[in-house]
Amino acid sequence: MTTITAMPRLVTVFGGSGFVGRHLVQALARRGYRIRVACRRPDLAGHVAHLGNVGQIQPVQANLRVRWSIDRAVEGADHVVNLVAILHESGRQSFSAVHEAGAHAVAEAARAQGAGMTQISAIGADPHSPSAYARTKAAGERAVLETLPRTATVIRPSIIFGPEDAFFNRFANMARFSPVLPLIGGGHTRFQPVYVGDVAEAIARSVDGTVPAGKVYELGGPEVLTFRECMERMLEVTDRKRLLVNVPWWLARIQASILGLLPNPMLTTDQVKQLETDNVVSEEAEKQGRTLAGMGIRPRGVEAILPTYLWTYRRAGQYTRPQQG
Repeated sequence: MTTITAMPRLVTVFGGSGFVGRHLVQALARRGYRIRVACRRPDLAGHVAHLGNVGQIQPVQANLRVRWSIDRAVEGADHVVNLVAILHESGRQSFSAVHEAGAHAVAEAARAQGAGMTQISAIGADPHSPSAYARTKAAGERAVLETLPRTATVIRPSIIFGPEDAFFNRFANMARFSPVLPLIGGGHTRFQPVYVGDVAEAIARSVDGTVPAGKVYELGGPEVLTFRECMERMLEVTDRKRLLVNVPWWLARIQASILGLLPNPMLTTDQVKQLETDNVVSEEAEKQGRTLAGMGIRPRGVEAILPTYLWTYRRAGQYTRPQQG
């Protein structure tokens, strides 16, 4: 018979049912935390309950635009993680409401409970950026650090890849039907793709308290790749040959202004603005150790991970034979 002498710490994860959230919840469950997954549709989050022991993970309803739901989700928590972000605006789900006001509300709720907090932002967050996404991300960082200057940690990942990601999967699926793939701005924008499992581990260590709080960490993988190189790697793994077509910035803006009107747009004008800036770890963060390496994590690269899930886009799946050179 096992005797429990202390109640495990409780972590509330806003957005814990999403792509990064599922990996984080699993990492926290393995550490023995109790986890409260706060999301807008807990009825659709049953999959996370199976990532831990019976009763260890509990989905609850919460909306970053509704303050009382935030307070209820944070009640009794020892640490709070905010993963919530949107890629495009829709109705009341605006960048300012989610990235700025929402993050501020979560920080205030955490402060009221005496809990620490980890805010997930993005490389490129900049109050002076032409992109509303980047500006509101920076505003959210500022609000969190001003509210919890000693107990909050901000984590800025580059583009995140892994099973069910919205980047490599999207273009691999496009390559199944389209003979060409667009390279916005010529495909020269640089990224530092970071594996979702490494991001989850970094966040979990911030919950553990093994990395200093009150800082902004930038997470990138072991390689810096241009957008073109990302597409070439994807096509190599999926064993497909497609024409990569350069799309000038002016044309991309016109296309985005039209596509942005769709209910679930593939491209918006704000995303085009984001692509005009490289998405890589800064030299300052490297020098100060505010990176995965500084956290003691050895990042995994795209070559090791992409084949583990992009094989589904090959013509015969895992049974596709590599083409002979």
